[in-house]
Amino acid sequence: MVLVTGGTGLLGTHLICELHKQGVAVKAIYRSHIPIEVKDKATWIPGDILDVTALEEVLQDVNQVYHCAGFVSFAPQDKAMLHKINIEGTANIVNACLDAGIDKLVHVSSVAALGRLHIGDTIDEKMQWSEKTSNSEYGKTKFLAEMEVWRGVGEGLNAAIVNPSIIIGEYGDWEKGSMAIFKKVHSGFKWYSTGSTGFVDAADVARAMTMLMNSSITAQRYVVSAENMVYRDMFWMIADAFGMARPNKQVTPMVAALVWRLEKLRSMFTGKRPLITKETTKTALAPVSFSSAKLMEAFPQFAFTPIRQSVQRICSYLKEVHKH
Repeated sequence: MVLVTGGTGLLGTHLICELHKQGVAVKAIYRSHIPIEVKDKATWIPGDILDVTALEEVLQDVNQVYHCAGFVSFAPQDKAMLHKINIEGTANIVNACLDAGIDKLVHVSSVAALGRLHIGDTIDEKMQWSEKTSNSEYGKTKFLAEMEVWRGVGEGLNAAIVNPSIIIGEYGDWEKGSMAIFKKVHSGFKWYSTGSTGFVDAADVARAMTMLMNSSITAQRYVVSAENMVYRDMFWMIADAFGMARPNKQVTPMVAALVWRLEKLRSMFTGKRPLITKETTKTALAPVSFSSAKLMEAFPQFAFTPIRQSVQRICSYLKEVHKH
């Protein structure tokens, strides 16, 4: 029996599908809505990773834990929530796993927890986060969450960490997170940037996690990223798959600086979360690349799905779901 936290999210739903395909019995925590794609693929238990008592109860009869739950935001007003869910929530999971004598924990971190290097360098697991190399509060909280996992390892917990790049998949809410890229392009978004980053299929991350869980590997972390791509190329690939016009206006540093400031003002007056922040504009303009060589060395039989193939599958699914 395994427990999946964050089972209603983009990665969690794909992970539950993968575990179900493998014939693994799954418990999953949910707070409100259960995605229809996984409703019958797990035993769903209402709960919250901030509820220590509930975690103790749900871990009964559980041998392995996949900790996918987390909060992603680059809005300054979400700083307290980022710390509470990502750091305190992970500490609760680690403590509960130690108390319950769990066999193994696989924790979902992020490449944001690795920080960022100078132009031309490729980021891998040897990258050490610091205030100087990070450009987001989100990345800081994911790094500190990893520190909670390493504390657990020091106290005898078997654990491994995955650091995915930008995850794409069909089962996520396309109003939120990385899937908002698809919504924006589908809605006729005209802008693109020439920064670059890594992308990976949610199904691939799920497979990598189950391979790690079922291995003897512990006290290690792995970058999970299929391809490094320029944002423009990703946007164009999505537009082509949707049959939409490609974004044709480039975001320059000057335009980006103006837009995030205007968004900040709008947010102050309306109370709504800014659509674009100083942190997200820095990310969109930065040329960043990641290496999954360590993962491929550990599991030479593993192969990533080509991103173009993933985009075509996801767009076909989204066109069917969001007919209008």
